[in-house]
Amino acid sequence: MTVFRPYLFEIGEKIRIEAGPRQGDWLVVDLGEQKVTLECPISHKKFAWERFSYLSPQVEDRVWPAEH
Repeated sequence: MTVFRPYLFEIGEKIRIEAGPRQGDWLVVDLGEQKVTLECPISHKKFAWERFSYLSPQVEDRVWPAEH
């Protein structure tokens, strides 16, 4: 069984979503009760999405933002 829990985002956190429509590098810029606001570090566009859950290990050895 795989168990998913809400991820506890922190403002200022650098994240990478590796699949799906939100794929890419993001900076967490705001948190609300229901939404998390992420900013693209390249275009600086911001998007507020319903909070979501992911299962993934943390990694320390990757370049952020990714070079395209």
